[in-house]
Amino acid sequence: MVLSLTRTPALSAARHIAETLRTANAKAYLAGGCVRDLLLGLNPKDFDVATSATPDQITALFPRTQAVGAHFGVILVLQEIENESIATEVATFRHDGAYLDGRRPEAVRFSSDPREDVLRRDFTINGMLLDPAGFTDEGKHAHIGPEAVLDYVGGQPDLAARILRTIGSPNQRFEEDKLRMLRGIRFAARLNLTLEPETFTAIQQHAPELTQVSNERVRDELTRMLTEGHASRAFELLHATGLLQIILPEVETMRGVEQPPQYHPEGDVWIHTLMLLDHLPTGASPTLAWGMLLHDIGKPATYQPPNPQRPGDRIRFNGHVEAGVRIAEVILNRLRFSNDDCAQILALIRHHMQFGDIKSMKTSTLKRFLRIPRFDEHLALNRADCLSSHGDLRLYDFALEASQRQEPEQLRPVLLVTGRDLIAAGYRPGPRFKAMLEAAEDAQLEGELTSREQGLARIAALFGPP
Repeated sequence: MVLSLTRTPALSAARHIAETLRTANAKAYLAGGCVRDLLLGLNPKDFDVATSATPDQITALFPRTQAVGAHFGVILVLQEIENESIATEVATFRHDGAYLDGRRPEAVRFSSDPREDVLRRDFTINGMLLDPAGFTDEGKHAHIGPEAVLDYVGGQPDLAARILRTIGSPNQRFEEDKLRMLRGIRFAARLNLTLEPETFTAIQQHAPELTQVSNERVRDELTRMLTEGHASRAFELLHATGLLQIILPEVETMRGVEQPPQYHPEGDVWIHTLMLLDHLPTGASPTLAWGMLLHDIGKPATYQPPNPQRPGDRIRFNGHVEAGVRIAEVILNRLRFSNDDCAQILALIRHHMQFGDIKSMKTSTLKRFLRIPRFDEHLALNRADCLSSHGDLRLYDFALEASQRQEPEQLRPVLLVTGRDLIAAGYRPGPRFKAMLEAAEDAQLEGELTSREQGLARIAALFGPP
């Protein structure tokens, strides 16, 4: 089998680095995920280079470098290729010492043996090397013969069989770096791989140890699962391995929470949420992804079964939005989300039920709703919510058409009455100012006011003269 790929600036940068290293009598290969993706017929976004050259030798060979992990043999080589700035990770072959913190080795020993370097990596599908000397160019494409792949760990047969397997003992690999458990789930979901039985069992056994990983690293790995595609399968695997109960117990509680079948024929809250995640496009924004995951997080806490003494009563989740906002805030703070991301995710949860009232909203209320920041994400969540339950998109279509019809100056016009106007009219600043200004703006959005004088007259009628 001949591998073909489009020649990109990133590929050209990696090949130039490898050729330069080889000219200096060092071994150099493309390594890791880029080789895996090539074997899957994908064009990698970036390329890593593994070499026998030491960090000092690498920095001496290239004019622009950054030491991003020189202690571990990792140097970033910066190049301008076809008017693009390309940063390529170049790592020295190494053997890792003991892992004492469940994250990184206490010491490393540089090596000249590529096989020794591969054996300390995580999964067989990520442990293959590619000899760039085997490249041949043809127009905008490059071709690589199968003999150019160096596979010391059986990565190629595992990839062909769609199996995710650790290199060596899975217990040792996960004891070294606990985050590898989450990375394994992500790879299995995104690439449609089956977890090899010993690897699966080891994840189950070591799942409680994931608490040793920083919340930031867990957050980033979960975000990748949500945004790289196949998020629902990732969360099914998180549940099956016991990892979900450790890192997101609030999400685990959604399993088995029944919903009223007349509104949710698809099943319980967990099933509904997984179906929602199926509507997440690859590359979706992290805030939309987390908003979809957490939009119904308040339902388990507010579940009310039908009242047997009220014929025709149904399951209810009174107050689930407010409860969901509180629970999500705890989750987002625990995972160290930024303030901006927290605000957007919580807004998605807070407003997701308002679409049900959109046709009965006053004009001013509708305009305030449509001008919520990043309203496109609210629309996307509502569409997925509908498609994952009753399938009725009429309210979504109404909201989409209304948002497209309204010009920005109609949604957020220049205010006819400001706080300065109130002060100039003789009102003393105080707690009432907010309500007074909102009343004036509501009337303006309704089209009932056309001047500052009319606005002040409306305020005087509602709140009394100054």
